[in-house]
Amino acid sequence: MIIEFVKMEGLGNDYVYVDTDSFPVSNPSELSCWVSDRHFGIGSDGLVLISRSQDADFSMRIFNADGSEAQMCGNASRCIGKYVYERGLTDKTVITLDTLSGVKTLLIHPDASGLVRSVTVSMGNFGGGDSLAVRLPDGRVIEGTVIDMGNPHFVILADDYPGISPEKEGPMLEKHPIFPEGTNVEFVRLISPSKVRMRVWERGSGVTMACGTGACATAAALCLKGLTGSECEVVMDGGALTVRCDPSSREISMEGPANFVFEGRMEI
Repeated sequence: MIIEFVKMEGLGNDYVYVDTDSFPVSNPSELSCWVSDRHFGIGSDGLVLISRSQDADFSMRIFNADGSEAQMCGNASRCIGKYVYERGLTDKTVITLDTLSGVKTLLIHPDASGLVRSVTVSMGNFGGGDSLAVRLPDGRVIEGTVIDMGNPHFVILADDYPGISPEKEGPMLEKHPIFPEGTNVEFVRLISPSKVRMRVWERGSGVTMACGTGACATAAALCLKGLTGSECEVVMDGGALTVRCDPSSREISMEGPANFVFEGRMEI
């Protein structure tokens, strides 16, 4: 069976996208493992399936590089906004997207030529905010903030732990018994009250260039602590997102770019 796909990226967080209304996928977990392989597959952080939805304009299912299904991905959501608008699947600049973490609203920003340069995602309300101390197998104790963005996050102020990194501590924290469903882990350095530097270990994918829900979790954690204001620039390996957070209502949104990389056909 031949399937057409598009590879897209948001700040280097790259996925393979398939319109399942045109090309049904019966084995998404298995297919995600193959397409994600950067040596024997297409190369990506995972697989995203797009379709029409009864509960929203469109729906998204996202599978990590290890085949596990994720609840939500902010970078993929922005890419879907660009995809459906530029492919003529909608002419609306405000659309709803059904995800496993609820329906999200996308505000699409096309230029005069119809190209989408950026997309704002209303992420809804975040949960959590409590501090948690985690003891690693080597005896070290690392404290962070637990944030629920529809998927789990553990936000660490890396300045408090010299030498800490996603590559070393990320795998241990993701699968720590204190997180029975695993967790995404953000390693954050405060630059100013309006700008932070963040690196991420994504659950099921490892170190990635960027993570939209991770950027939102980072802004939420720091805003609750009073370390940043209501608007924050979160700089990641692949670039920056602007995150707006209301600590009283706990509503949060993010804005950033989305880009096509290439399109092709694959046989499954």
